[in-house]
Amino acid sequence: MDSRRPLTGWGRTNPSVATVHSAGDDAELARLVTEAGRRGVLARGLGRSYGDAAQNGGGVVVDMTARNRVLSVDTGTALVSVEAGASLDQLMRLLLPLGLFVPVSPGTRHVTVGGAIAADIHGKNHHLDGSFGRHVVAMDLLCADGTIRRLTPESELFWATVGGMGLTGLVLRATLRMKKVESAYCLVDTERCADLDDLLGRMAADDHRYTYSVAWIDCLARGASLGRSVLTRGWSATVEQLPRTLREHALDFRPKQLAVAPSVFPSGLLNRATVAAFNEAWYRKAPRERRGEIQSIARFFHPLDAVAQWNRIYGPRGFLQYQFVVPFGAEETLRRCIQMLSDTGQASFLAVLKRFGQPSPGHLSFPTSGWALALDVPIGAASLGGLLDRLDEEVLAAGGREYLAKDSRLPASAIARMYPRLDAWRVVRRAADPHGVFTSDLARRLGL
Repeated sequence: MDSRRPLTGWGRTNPSVATVHSAGDDAELARLVTEAGRRGVLARGLGRSYGDAAQNGGGVVVDMTARNRVLSVDTGTALVSVEAGASLDQLMRLLLPLGLFVPVSPGTRHVTVGGAIAADIHGKNHHLDGSFGRHVVAMDLLCADGTIRRLTPESELFWATVGGMGLTGLVLRATLRMKKVESAYCLVDTERCADLDDLLGRMAADDHRYTYSVAWIDCLARGASLGRSVLTRGWSATVEQLPRTLREHALDFRPKQLAVAPSVFPSGLLNRATVAAFNEAWYRKAPRERRGEIQSIARFFHPLDAVAQWNRIYGPRGFLQYQFVVPFGAEETLRRCIQMLSDTGQASFLAVLKRFGQPSPGHLSFPTSGWALALDVPIGAASLGGLLDRLDEEVLAAGGREYLAKDSRLPASAIARMYPRLDAWRVVRRAADPHGVFTSDLARRLGL
């Protein structure tokens, strides 16, 4: 059923009204695309991009979640073909019991395969395995003229679509190469790091020994404790590494939802005082060093998924996520950015650092070699805009970039400097969609 309704990203900011269609069969989708009006059309999955990437104000938005079938599974080759509306949560529940895990997982399971391709998502294993697009073997793309093209990594349109934010066409189906695993558990090492130098040193020295690595940073810590962190790293556990009580059901995957966040939280609840208290407790609670702890995949990868609608805790004004990457060698830039956050007291409830490996071949893919920091910041403080502008300047000066799937306020003037392959992407996109049928609020805001 079609409806006209307001849409936002996960940050619950900048709503815009679109006509939303639930995805039908290929022929119906081709009709929607070829008959799109002047405001164009855009695919939308589960709405987990933080800003306006999955919005198309005044135009058509296709809700792809009805197209969620798993079409084929080959446990020998680990190849799986799925419709683009299938979620990573769905794939894990179905495929982990067969010994297959998604090749890349962000901090939530509630992302569609089509969205994972469009944003070229990354996870805790980027330093070894790269981003999601590297594990896509083929995809079917519905183009602006209504035709369906089968794309493989040999095609330039493939890499314009990976990380292309849905602006080259509608991904209908994809074939993925999964990871073979023996259990639905991880072996996890946890370390407390006294400051930023301690953290960066440990990650640079030892990350190659781990499949997965991520650090939580206390961005309100000051002085000698600036950048104090909890570093968590691990790898998939084999059956033999599990305690005997878990071995018989080693591949069971039944994550539980512990709560649903109510819609009654006021804006301003997450402020400097409350976040500082949380950060102190979280840092002190972490062990100085713990080796080989058994954690479920849900606990290790997706702790926030245990609370449905957790974005409500930021209140009705919402929040933004600011995520950037700066190259190796720009550690002082990273330090200055964290110092700015500490000095201004902007309360980031969730601040995580990852170490990225080789750049993705995607023209507009975010991951590139370096340090990636993600910050969740409540909307409301008068000083926030100026702080973000200063962070932009630091990132640009270091040759870094910001993640389009998280962005909600970046100026158009910054994009070409952050994404040097933007013009090449525009050439490929223009050839596939000369009239700009596929568009979004993000695309209009940034002049894409």
